[in-house]
Amino acid sequence: MKHRLESFHNLVEAFSTLPTVGKKSAIRFAYHVVLNDAFGAMKLSHAIEKAVRSLRRCEECGGLSEHELCDVCLDEKRERSLLCIVESAKDILILEENGAFEGCYFVLDDLEEQTLARLKRVIQNRGVKEIVFALTPGLSSDGIILYIEEKLKGLHVNFTKIAQGIPTGVQLENVDTLSLAKALNSRMKA
Repeated sequence: MKHRLESFHNLVEAFSTLPTVGKKSAIRFAYHVVLNDAFGAMKLSHAIEKAVRSLRRCEECGGLSEHELCDVCLDEKRERSLLCIVESAKDILILEENGAFEGCYFVLDDLEEQTLARLKRVIQNRGVKEIVFALTPGLSSDGIILYIEEKLKGLHVNFTKIAQGIPTGVQLENVDTLSLAKALNSRMKA
């Protein structure tokens, strides 16, 4: 009689859904949490459950938050006239860990009209004077920058982008903190 180990296979399948986790890694993870670290596995499952229940997108910037507005949007000490446009909420976490940027953020994960309308509202409500594009360098990002500049013309905003030096096609999470700080400090006209 062959044993199915259905719960183990379900666990492997769940780990396999994570980015960059293949079948072999998923099996290693499942084996580890089941047989070597049951307490750690329970702690992990509770942390995942709590995060899924309590985290959401900030209503203003699109970053991660436990409330309607995130800590960055609520921070009165931030330079409100400086807005950094990023591709994902994860990019905000990376830039904040670096500590080199003192402005606010906006997650531009699509180019739909309601996202662009929300961006315009943020710019007008905060009195934004400069937009810094912190997008993955490449031709598609250059096209997005040109499109956004066209959509926002007439708002009297200066457009800059983080300086080159970050290799084309490399996501922000893969850039060392020194290169990221230099790129932000050496931003140039978009």
